[in-house]
Amino acid sequence: MPGLRGPSDYSKEPPRHPCLQINSKEPFNAEPPRSALFRSYVTPVDLFYKRNHGPIPVVDDIERYSVSVSGLVENPKELSMKDIRMLPKYDVTATLQCAGNRRTAMSKTRTVKGVGWDVSAIGNAVWGGAKLADILELVGIPKLSSSTKSGGKHVEFVSVDRCKEENGGPYKASIPLIQATNPEADVLLAYEMNGEGGALPTGKQPLNRDHGYPLRVVVPGVIGARSVKWLDSIDVVAEECQGFFMQKDYKMFPPSVNWDNINWNTRRPQMDFPVQSAICSLEEANAVKLGKVTVSGYAASGGGRGIERVDVSFDGGKTWVEASRYQKTGIPYVSDGESSDKWAWVLFEATGDVQRNTEIVAKAVDSAANVQPENVEDIWNLRGILNTSWHRVQVRVGHSAM
Repeated sequence: MPGLRGPSDYSKEPPRHPCLQINSKEPFNAEPPRSALFRSYVTPVDLFYKRNHGPIPVVDDIERYSVSVSGLVENPKELSMKDIRMLPKYDVTATLQCAGNRRTAMSKTRTVKGVGWDVSAIGNAVWGGAKLADILELVGIPKLSSSTKSGGKHVEFVSVDRCKEENGGPYKASIPLIQATNPEADVLLAYEMNGEGGALPTGKQPLNRDHGYPLRVVVPGVIGARSVKWLDSIDVVAEECQGFFMQKDYKMFPPSVNWDNINWNTRRPQMDFPVQSAICSLEEANAVKLGKVTVSGYAASGGGRGIERVDVSFDGGKTWVEASRYQKTGIPYVSDGESSDKWAWVLFEATGDVQRNTEIVAKAVDSAANVQPENVEDIWNLRGILNTSWHRVQVRVGHSAM
């Protein structure tokens, strides 16, 4: 049977870092403090945000676990973990970001529907696994195929996960076949996260339960909702996935649309995430010393686009300084450079002069010259997704500096 599981004890929660801010308990959604993000290019597993739509599944019969690959293919297969691990292994450094990252700030403009997130529904990890393009070759689909002989044009991922939005059915999402079969798109069936899972003692899990053990999809450069965890099956289909989270959620609407006039069919499912940045070294209201202030944070863009520039203002947006950008110590970061991780975030740092209470602002520009919009009001949408407006932090000069 595909994806056969042992008894599922949903009540037993995985161990978690005590510093996580819990945004909802059922389903469990949590993020680390923003200060945890800029300290490490690769986000530690226990500080990587947790995003769920239902109870966290337990897959404990790993010997009998398998994934079916079927649908509009010539040669459907059932793949065990051993089969998948026998394929060439790739390590891809990629940032995952929930489409609702920074939703809380958007909701201050007008109420939105969804889990409230600060700026930490994002993380950068080294994912290890087999490329989906290699998996699909096993069922007779060549690399760089846009359709199969029987009319398959999309690849649907179905989870072990069950959620109320699907009326108790499985969570699912899809990507175009041309993306799935392109080795350069680096879509993975991942069984490792940050190198955890190679030569580990028996009993240690390669991915932990929160992040999709034993196998998940990682679609780099695309909103996290398409990187399906706890993979059960892969179906090659003619049309994009018709599941709730593709058709009735995670779509970008203009500010004029509300719950009374919404028509979900007028918008495509959101895929790539736009250019984004956030200051992580300061909270929303900080006391700083008079004089030089250094701020740090992250910047990222979807679709494999690099970060060309991060601008920081120490006077509310009147004047700007260009931040330094880096991924790896000692290696200069160059947008779209050969040594740069194209799916990963960039960390930035900038120093400016603060003489009075002010607002520090960050905005990023990607390699296609896309820039973050200035005002959140201009991109407000009823689901509160893709808040990529300039990130603003209020600071006041503390008495200790006087």
